[in-house]
Amino acid sequence: MDAADRLDERTVDAYLHRLGLEAEAASIDALVRLHRAHVERVPYETVWIHMGERWDIDPMASARRIAHGGRGGYCFQLNGALAELLRALGYCVTRHIGGVHGPDGPNEAALTNHLVLVVHDLPGDANPDGRWYVDTGLGDALHKPLPLAPGEYVQGPLRFVLSATDDGIGDWHLTHDPSGSFSGMSFREPAVEMAAFADRHEFLSTSPESNFATTVTVQRRHADGTDVLRGCVLSRVSGAASEGETFDRRDVWIAVVADEFGIHLDARERAIDVLWARVSAAHEAWAASGGWSPQTA
Repeated sequence: MDAADRLDERTVDAYLHRLGLEAEAASIDALVRLHRAHVERVPYETVWIHMGERWDIDPMASARRIAHGGRGGYCFQLNGALAELLRALGYCVTRHIGGVHGPDGPNEAALTNHLVLVVHDLPGDANPDGRWYVDTGLGDALHKPLPLAPGEYVQGPLRFVLSATDDGIGDWHLTHDPSGSFSGMSFREPAVEMAAFADRHEFLSTSPESNFATTVTVQRRHADGTDVLRGCVLSRVSGAASEGETFDRRDVWIAVVADEFGIHLDARERAIDVLWARVSAAHEAWAASGGWSPQTA
């Protein structure tokens, strides 16, 4: 990759500052620190969709928004931006097509609803192959990278299973913890460019058939579990345990988004009016349905 296609030094510095980290040479330990800080400090969020903003999936723009704008995104922005930061820090990283699925299992139609990263050339005693599954875009899943090797992995209260597959859908499959918001995710070995996700991004961010376009969601992973805001309900999930609290006043909800997830809404008043109308509608839909359906990216 040409130097002109890499993140500029100012953005790298601001990105690392957002993560609370210093620049350091590529290593397994440094990769773990980057991943952990990313899911703890950069929220998985769809607030932008419900404010009428049309973010694209250009990874450079996503990285600048995270570094300088204090925002997050969903998988295409989060993993897309992280890939650019990793490249700027000297890591070898590739993008891969994934498909998040519900309890019915992996399916072809889900592919491209998720972007997966693989970091290469970092061998260690527990991972001599040197390939690492990196994913900061699943919301309530990984807290740190996994060796790209079949096994069972425990991170805090959550348990994951990574399997090699030959089901004709994906080459690898992640089984989420039973407490998670989705059942699993399949992904493929061949590396792809961001263009592979463009059509699905358009659907997910705009279609009335997309959960992302109908339900406001913000999530933050931490060592003890996940904080999840859907509509007006903030849930603190730790393994099988979950505590929920409702915030159905506009000013209080906006304060929760800022205090809990670091998203400070300084947009035009009209955009916040639109956002709050959608939040309220999502909360009413949740109250009527009695629960949330699994996420689809």
